[in-house]
Amino acid sequence: MIRDKKFYKTFFFLCLPIVLQNMITLGVNLADNLMLGRYAESALSGVTAANQVQFIYQNILMGVGEGMIILASQYWGGKKIAEMKKVAAVAMWLGVFIMAVLFTAVAVTPRGIIGLFSPDDAIITEGAAYISLIKFTYPVFCVTTLLLALLRSSKNVKIALVLSISTLFINCGINWVLIYGHLGFPAMGVRGAAIGTMTARAVELVILICYLAFREKALKIRVRDFFGIDKLLVKDYFRVSLPVILIQSLWGLNTAMQTAILGHLTSAAIAANSMASNLYLMVKTMAIGEASATGVLIGNAIGEGKTEEELQSYARTFQVLFLCIGVFSGLVLFALSTPVLSLYNFSDEARSLARIFINILCIVMVGMCYEMPTMSGVIKGGGDTKFLMKVDLISIWGIVIPLSLFAAFVLNASPVIVVICLNLDQLFKCIPAAIKVNFGHWCKKLTR
Repeated sequence: MIRDKKFYKTFFFLCLPIVLQNMITLGVNLADNLMLGRYAESALSGVTAANQVQFIYQNILMGVGEGMIILASQYWGGKKIAEMKKVAAVAMWLGVFIMAVLFTAVAVTPRGIIGLFSPDDAIITEGAAYISLIKFTYPVFCVTTLLLALLRSSKNVKIALVLSISTLFINCGINWVLIYGHLGFPAMGVRGAAIGTMTARAVELVILICYLAFREKALKIRVRDFFGIDKLLVKDYFRVSLPVILIQSLWGLNTAMQTAILGHLTSAAIAANSMASNLYLMVKTMAIGEASATGVLIGNAIGEGKTEEELQSYARTFQVLFLCIGVFSGLVLFALSTPVLSLYNFSDEARSLARIFINILCIVMVGMCYEMPTMSGVIKGGGDTKFLMKVDLISIWGIVIPLSLFAAFVLNASPVIVVICLNLDQLFKCIPAAIKVNFGHWCKKLTR
């Protein structure tokens, strides 16, 4: 175990802003849902369908950004700023290409895209109206996401929290005015929600550009930095990033598959899962923060030239932290269940199922807080991205999804059994994660 207090301060300095940022983002989404749900059920369903596209796009961009972080954080550890910027340039151009493909698809056939998620004409109409405007946020979201990933590589996470807070106030404020038609404005429904999101994204990017131009001193990022492409670093980036991008893309599809499976259960089970998952996602931000902070610290340590013995000491210390945070997160989830469930006006059956779902997720949370940061923080941060790809392909697409489909549609199992099947991977992935990080080779110097 590492005894240096500075190590723990750095870990929590990186972790907590990321946790708060993700909690605020989820809070914005929850506020959007509540506002649209009060406006019209078809509006909420249409926006939910459109946001499935955003979710998949967001996951792919996260893969692009995570691949950059793995390389850039090692270069940061070695104090090689120029190489960091060249890696960022490759990631940015890849992100722009992905954005252009999605933007074109949505512009050509918005109703066709929404129709993939719902056959209901009213839902398709509302979703198409929303996505026709929200597509203009795709370029802005791409640039902001990848710039923040580059900053995170250099342990700069505070600005991301500032941007999330600005989004919370701007988005919710404009939504309140334009969805319902307050302060003399017309009631615009889903179009008002889209304008709120567009405005918030634009302000985010403006604040970030001003910060980079006038406040950020370590990297000194300029527009010209994204036009210098190094062919060798292009090869390095794609070798490291392609498994990560594939993982994130499959994760987005996995979430859509889970939504489809749960959507065929009883209405009480669907409502119960909605209640339980919203709370679960809020607490899950602890695991996301752990993984992000750990990946940066491991990458920096490798770039600094730490020995394998020193890196194993990092890994042992992190694992103890992960387990402690996992138990704490599980207890927090359990403690919040009663007051949060009391806010919902649902049937006794839905409330009872939600209670059971949350109890299951309390146990899952402990496993997730160990497995996710060990795999996505230590092992991925150490440069072994192919191992993650193999484990996810086998566990999610070879076990969890087939088992859940079999339980739901062949055995007609109870919703409780289906929810257990859908979350099993967060427990059994702890085994390969522990074996790999403690007995395998995961430390790879990727930089030139």
